[in-house]
Formats: sequence, C-alpha cells, structure tokens
Amino acid sequence: MPDANPQFSIQRLGPCRFPSPLPPGNFVGDDRAVLYHGCLQDLTPFLERGATPPAFEMAGPREHLYFDPARLKCGIVTCGGLCPGLNDVIRALVLSLHFHYGVRTVHGFRYGYEGLNPAHDHAPMPLTPETVDHIGDLGGTILGTSRGPQPVPVMVSTLERMGVGILFAAGGDGTLRGAGAIAEEAGRRNLPLAVIGIPKTIDNDISYVQTSFGFNTASAEAARVVAAAHNEARAARNGVALVKLMGRESGFIAAYAALASNEVNFCLVPEVPFSLNAFLAALRQRLERRGHAVITVAEGAGQDLLQAAGQRDASGNVRLGDIGLFLRDRIKAHFKSAGCHLNLKYIDPSYTIRSIPADGLDSAFCLLLGHNAVHAGMAGRTNMVVANWRNEPTHVPIPLATSQRKRIDPQGHMWNSVLASTGQPRDLR
Repeated sequence: MPDANPQFSIQRLGPCRFPSPLPPGNFVGDDRAVLYHGCLQDLTPFLERGATPPAFEMAGPREHLYFDPARLKCGIVTCGGLCPGLNDVIRALVLSLHFHYGVRTVHGFRYGYEGLNPAHDHAPMPLTPETVDHIGDLGGTILGTSRGPQPVPVMVSTLERMGVGILFAAGGDGTLRGAGAIAEEAGRRNLPLAVIGIPKTIDNDISYVQTSFGFNTASAEAARVVAAAHNEARAARNGVALVKLMGRESGFIAAYAALASNEVNFCLVPEVPFSLNAFLAALRQRLERRGHAVITVAEGAGQDLLQAAGQRDASGNVRLGDIGLFLRDRIKAHFKSAGCHLNLKYIDPSYTIRSIPADGLDSAFCLLLGHNAVHAGMAGRTNMVVANWRNEPTHVPIPLATSQRKRIDPQGHMWNSVLASTGQPRDLR
C-alpha cells in the first residue's frame, strides 16, 4: 500500500540566477503545491495536529533558471518497450527547449541507454524543430529504444564529455531507476547534470503518478479490439472471445477496456487471483445463460497456474508464462471433455496497441509533460519525474516513483466498477 505520509522533496542542483526568457505572468512559485490526499478524512489527522499535509511540488515554469540557456546542451533518451506518444514527447521537449528558452543543441541518444555507451557506437541524432516536424503522426520512437541497463559511470562520463546539462529520459520503472542512478552518480562527481524522467508505460503502473502517457491511447485501442471480439463471440453458437492484453503486474488496461466496452464478461488481472476450476465453471454457466462470452486477461494474471520459469529479461523482469495460450487450451479441453460445443477465438493485439500513434488526448498530455519536463530541468531540478495528480501538474522524486508498482486495489472503487460491468463473481478462487 502507498505510504500515508510520503516525502515529496525534489533535489535541486543549486540556486537559480538566470532570469527566465518567458513572459511574466506564466510563472509558478516554488511554494505552490498539490495535495496528495484528496479526501477530507485523510487530511484531518494532519490538520488536527497542525502539521502540513503531504503535497507534491507543482510543475511549471519558474521565474529564475539554474542553467544559462545560451550555453546549455541537452539530451533525450527513450527506453524500454514502445508506447503511444513517445514521438510527441520528443517533439514537445525539442520545441520547448528551442522556442521557449533558446536552447540550440539537443542530442537524441539512439536505442535507449545503449546510446550513452560508446561501446555500442550509436551516433547521437541532432534534434531540431525541423527534425521533429510531424513525428507525432508516427508510432514508435524516432530515436529507437532498447531494454536493459548500461554501466552508469560510462553513461555519466559520456554526458560529461559532451557537455550535456539536462538529460530527459522517457520510460517506465526500469528506465526511471536508470535515470535515478545517473543522477546519483552525477551528484557524487559534483557534476551539474539535471536528470528529468517522463513516465512512459501503457501499464500505468508508476507510483504517485495519476496517468502515464500512452495509457489512454492503449486503453481506447484495447476497447476497440474488445468490441470486435464481442462481435466474433456473439456471431457463433457458444462463441467465446479471449483477448490477452499487456499488464505484467498491474491490470489497468484489461480493466479499462472492460469498462470502456461494457461487453466483457470476465476480466482477469494480476491483482486478483483465480482458480482454473472456478473460472471454467463460471464460464460454462455464462454460456448456458447467454450463449457467448468475452474474456480479457492481463498478461501477468494467473501466473500461479503456470510453471514458473524463473528467468528474467534484459530489463530484469521475471519472464512470464503465456496465460493467454494456457487459458485458450484449457478452455478448449474443458468443453471438449464435457461434450460441449465451443467456438473460441483467441486475440493478442499487444504489440499492435503499443506501437500506434497517440490519440488526441494523449498527444496533448505528452505536450504538457514535455513542457513541464523542460521547465523543471531549466530550474535545476533533478532525479525527478514530471507527472500529474488529481489533474494538476507535479514533480515526483524518482526514488518515490519507483518505490513500488501501482496496482489495482481489489477492494477499491475501480475494481468494484469492473465487477458491476462484467457481472463476474467477486471470488473466482
């Protein structure tokens, strides 16, 4: 569970001496904050003892800057899996640096953190307003990406040698841990390097971040897939559509797709355990009543039913068993042994969903995140993530954002809404 009194202090490189070139009236004071707790009952204990409730530092442009824009060089890196909106973030960063602050040198490091390790020989891509023109229309990332860490001292030495003052890192949990390690190494060297993270994961599993970019697009695309799956299921006698979606430890995409389509009958997520027998019994009852069924399953659901391999991928994540294929085969075998006719369609749109361009809502969100990341870096903030909380722009310390994965609360309002929408039993164990 999240800490009831988290500490949101943001590291700063030093005093801000340079006046911002932005017009007056747009600046956010350093005393502006966004409350962490949204309910009066949660705030009352702090108010009763005269304590300041926990609050995020509010994001936005500052009146004075740590860096001199005329002498500043910046770098951008995109890491981990693809996600809608990566190019939008790159574009927002470059345009804000160029037009808001007059920064003329921006290096795009190729293929994730590999681009900061000379051993991989990936030449940086010069990023200008012309380079990033129209890249928001493309899926993926023009910089490329990769998984896995690189030697932190080597990466920091590369940044130092190139004279980079701000590094912007777009990625999920592993990327942000790497960004935090870079910031800490730079601190040990007394190197004036700001490291700013932008939260990228369609799983929406970064702590103390309301929404990570790409999640809205992924959820909307997943809902369209589910709608097509429903058409397949109801067109056949005893039709079953099984849709596997991304979500290693957090089932937000599967849950939101179920809520958006309102056609899902079973939503299986990592946070809520289920047994095969109970699920199959409930599925059979559904088919007897209505003649068809739609199932969404997050990739990390039901891993206790599979033989754990114990291996890890390049990002350090445990390799998951394929719950989609497992359920497909078990459902078919169950109904065949019972002598029941079944028409099952299995759909796995995972890589299609994550590689599409961002929709309008996500594109706008990426622009705001990119602008706020630039504002934070120019003001000398470091080892932090730009985010949003209760629809307000915020700064989050990287150690706090990576302290644990954000997950669905099985007793919370959102999961209760999923149960109400699907009609599935609360307990499938």
